[in-house]
Amino acid sequence: MTNKKYDVITFGRSSIDLYSQNIGSAFNDIKGFDAFVGGSPLNIAVGCARLGVNTSLLTAVGNDKVGEFIVNFLNKEGVNTQCIPVKDSARSSAVVLGIEPPDKFPLVFYRDNAADSEVDIDDVDRANIPEYRILLINGTAMNREPSRSATFYAAEVANQNKVDVVLDLDFRADQWHDYRAYGITMRAVLPKVKIAIGTEEEILAATMVNTSQVTIKHQQISAPEISGDINESIKRLLATGIETLIVKRGKDGASICRKDGSMQDVPGFPVEVLNILGAGDAFASGFLYGLLQGWDMYKACRMGNASGAHVVTQKGCANFMPTLEQSLTFIEKNGGF
Repeated sequence: MTNKKYDVITFGRSSIDLYSQNIGSAFNDIKGFDAFVGGSPLNIAVGCARLGVNTSLLTAVGNDKVGEFIVNFLNKEGVNTQCIPVKDSARSSAVVLGIEPPDKFPLVFYRDNAADSEVDIDDVDRANIPEYRILLINGTAMNREPSRSATFYAAEVANQNKVDVVLDLDFRADQWHDYRAYGITMRAVLPKVKIAIGTEEEILAATMVNTSQVTIKHQQISAPEISGDINESIKRLLATGIETLIVKRGKDGASICRKDGSMQDVPGFPVEVLNILGAGDAFASGFLYGLLQGWDMYKACRMGNASGAHVVTQKGCANFMPTLEQSLTFIEKNGGF
């Protein structure tokens, strides 16, 4: 994996994110918004770039000012944007978010005719995936065509060219016509994946098939409330052939679950939470950085936990990802690796 030209390419959604300026106010009482950028693959790409990783983003934007806003931000952050086509027939995505700590973060997606859902197989070919060490794919990018087929194709190309595939499960209930389709799709792509990352709720959603087991919370940032045996769900995902499943546990850190049945808990870093949005993406960027350095899974997850802890103290996602110096200093001050 070391003879590749580039480090990481992330594939999936991108958006302009409008965050409430009135922290603590109910959504209906918001007076103004700050304009940031978002979308899990974009956030992860920016997080990696700030850590010094040579990173590209494979997404798409519309022929509109929002698309220009997104690409301009990425260029300033040093993320390679050469893999981002402009789709004249679609629109760049938007997200509107409220911030009501400690546990209410209402979110509304504007993704009708989303440009990033129009990424196709030709776009994947133009992205030159064999030149990267890691391809990160995203659950939401598989909610519709043509980005679904493009994601499967990207993973296939990666497998054929010794590129490690990492899956961010990223379950957004209101982005699927039927949440069961999410589970079917994740289980179909997992045999092409080396490492999967997700919360307990996302792991349950990837394995559940009975609608009575899920209650959908419409337009909430958190995943739906899902009942089930998390240990059985972990076993089921590992049985698809992946080597490792990383379970994100928020303030409790993460767990490393391996196909041999072993599990290792990695403690998090206690901080005062302002905004949980983007914390999982920050974790992924720190974790990928660790993998690229050749660190073991435990140390890579500690790096991910540190990045996540930094972001939950901030107002937004991509705009507030930590630098390498910030993360290493934070870890040193909080017990080290």
